[in-house]
Amino acid sequence: MASIFTRIINGEIPAAKVYEDEQTLAFLDVAPASRGHTLVICKQELPTLLDLPPELLAAVSRTVQTVARAITESLKPDGLNIVQNNGTAAGQRVHHYHVHIIPRWEGDHAMSYWRPGESTPDELREVAAAISARLGEGDSA
Repeated sequence: MASIFTRIINGEIPAAKVYEDEQTLAFLDVAPASRGHTLVICKQELPTLLDLPPELLAAVSRTVQTVARAITESLKPDGLNIVQNNGTAAGQRVHHYHVHIIPRWEGDHAMSYWRPGESTPDELREVAAAISARLGEGDSA
């Protein structure tokens, strides 16, 4: 079954579109975290960042930047959050690659869910070494 985003692309479900090109579509989120909260999707139905070919990821990134500039110029937010979730555990509800552009204003509490933790220097070195090893870069500490 096609994702809700594919159904929007196909015109089966209405959306408040703000931008479209051959590979991407941007439209307002129907359950916004803030005024102007926009989703940028790739038209090809792929679930996560890890599934996109580099050229499609680049196309989505260009659209995110283009739309973010338009949001900044038109709505004059104090800042923006650019959020992209991969997998259910990360909060991804629609398994069709998409990026959230969330305009922010001082004191709006739109993204108040993040609770920063703490790590020791040893923990940081251990995690960095594990990631670097998978990248073939060796120990980066």
